[in-house]
Amino acid sequence: MEILEEGSGELLGWHDPDEMRRWVLQNKSRELKDKTMDVKEAVSRFVHDGDVIAIGGFGHVRIPMALIYEIIRQKKRNLALLAKTAVHDADMLIASGCVSKVEVAYCFGHELRGLSPASRRAVETGRCKVVAEISNAGFQWRFLAAMMGVPFIPTRVMLGTDTLKHSSAKVVRDPFTGKPICLLPACYPDVAIIHVHRCDVYGNAQIDGILVEDFELARAARRLIVTTEEIVDNERIRDEPWRTVIPFFTVDAVCEVPFGSHPCEMPRMYFSDEEHIAEWLRLSRTDEGVQQYLEKYVYGVDNFEDYLELVGGVKKLNYLKKVEMLKAPMKAPWAKR
Repeated sequence: MEILEEGSGELLGWHDPDEMRRWVLQNKSRELKDKTMDVKEAVSRFVHDGDVIAIGGFGHVRIPMALIYEIIRQKKRNLALLAKTAVHDADMLIASGCVSKVEVAYCFGHELRGLSPASRRAVETGRCKVVAEISNAGFQWRFLAAMMGVPFIPTRVMLGTDTLKHSSAKVVRDPFTGKPICLLPACYPDVAIIHVHRCDVYGNAQIDGILVEDFELARAARRLIVTTEEIVDNERIRDEPWRTVIPFFTVDAVCEVPFGSHPCEMPRMYFSDEEHIAEWLRLSRTDEGVQQYLEKYVYGVDNFEDYLELVGGVKKLNYLKKVEMLKAPMKAPWAKR
């Protein structure tokens, strides 16, 4: 194919699909075995310095914060973050020094809450480098290509934009129409971390609500750590097999962590802790404030359960559950009232 344009972004997470297939056959098992462990062991075994890491969920929704805090606690370094819709998770990892480079779709902001002072400061001072840019759809389709076992996927996204110029994509002449088409390279993260509503001990996981790209990401990653609000019997999984969006053979570790997305929200279970997020945004305006937060909420506790006690314990968690239950269902303008 005739190459018309090439982005200047660093190619993160790419492998020859055949090499990836061989790696999976050698390193992943289809045996139904118990994969449960605590987050400390999961991070120690499967997250390594220098890894390319991807995070499930979207924005402040269904984020595996228990794993984020543990990665920080274990002081992993030189991680490359695929920051597709990264918000609080990326902000914490970058501010703590765990992430040294990112490929961004949306990053350095907390949505309606404002920008991320800590992440922006890290990039502006060179402590973290933006090595590539991409669109949200582009990220999902990079994972889709990896899931499909193909080296790239053709799309029309980003054509004619500066985002493409800073991406790792290539523009070629479509052999069928003769028109320009964008080729997005497959992306195989070294490790993905995803939080789900329920999972069995083998790794069969179910998610309530929007999947975002976690369906594709789970099948693209070399290693996958799943945290879950609860571990359920395999019989319950088998009763509704169509709800299992992440199959056991993609999963390397299962960690039961109730409220594992806090301070972010979990659809149909609990709302985001706006007071705690506001505290982070206030403290993270300075490097000293970042260190103060980390010393109190990450390094100053042994595990996520102790962290939950520190932020308010049962009283606060029950309040967040109540707020979620009180959220009024959205109605279409034409719906009968």
